[in-house]
Amino acid sequence: MKLLRRQFLRLAASAAALPAASRVAHALDYPVRPVHIVVSFAPGIAPDIVARIIGPSLSDRLGQQVIVDNRPGVAGNIGTAFAARALPDGHTLLVVVSNNTINATLYRKLDFNFAHDFAPVGSIGATSFVMAVTPALPARTVPEFITYAKANPGRINMGSSGVGSAPHVSGELFKMMTGVDFLHVPYRGNYMADFLSGQVQLGFPPIAQAIEFVRDGRLRALAVTTSTRAHALPDVPSIGEFVPGYEAAGWYGICVPAGTPDVIVEKLNAEIAAVIGDPKVSDRLLAMGVEPHAMARAEFRKFIADDIEKWAKVIKFAGISPE
Repeated sequence: MKLLRRQFLRLAASAAALPAASRVAHALDYPVRPVHIVVSFAPGIAPDIVARIIGPSLSDRLGQQVIVDNRPGVAGNIGTAFAARALPDGHTLLVVVSNNTINATLYRKLDFNFAHDFAPVGSIGATSFVMAVTPALPARTVPEFITYAKANPGRINMGSSGVGSAPHVSGELFKMMTGVDFLHVPYRGNYMADFLSGQVQLGFPPIAQAIEFVRDGRLRALAVTTSTRAHALPDVPSIGEFVPGYEAAGWYGICVPAGTPDVIVEKLNAEIAAVIGDPKVSDRLLAMGVEPHAMARAEFRKFIADDIEKWAKVIKFAGISPE
């Protein structure tokens, strides 16, 4: 009887191990079909461009076609929800950006939990927003702007691409850390026409969106929002040079659905690091104001958690709620 019982237990243990062994075997064969990169924004804007820059090189390294799948809507939440429901097998990737960490607090009722439903893979790079003003505003430096804003509370209009957008919360962080007051004017999309015409006098647009207007003098760049100066605007100081501790970097990375086998996540982390380390790719990223920066998985996971915590404080301070 004891022999039969031991045989039964060994057979049961072997049967239970089969699914896990099968998953490992499939993971070692990865990828076995085209890989989709979900972009939660429309074609032609920065996250889409970044995905299309890295896509061909990633395809070459993985030996499978990489398809960019745009699923825009609700500040990126539609595409993020779609990716969260995908099979956790490494064939669906999500381009993640600072909006994802903002939305984690801003939206209380979502079909997913960004912090728990995704496994961070790795970083692609960081970009800066530009604290810019119209030339008519009598401030040429951050200290001059702070002095002017405190003397004219509520009289400066700040445009943004929407409530809770990264440029909006970048401005709110500036208000929180300096004690100035200006009026937020949210737009449903592109507000640059009104910015250039002077209907709004202040903005924190992405560097790629503002750089040509800064270069031709239609906007005045007071500072960039990253902790260090931007490669694309080396003569423009960072806000942190005047407001210690200020940082509001835009960034791009890749996540996969939670439950994706570790061997696949590690492979993707290594391949993405190799892709952005290729000068042909890094030069294209730099040209659009994105500074390539690879991270190990654990480092990227902590970065995301810290970003969620940071923006939660700003959202609470400013009393921001979705439109």
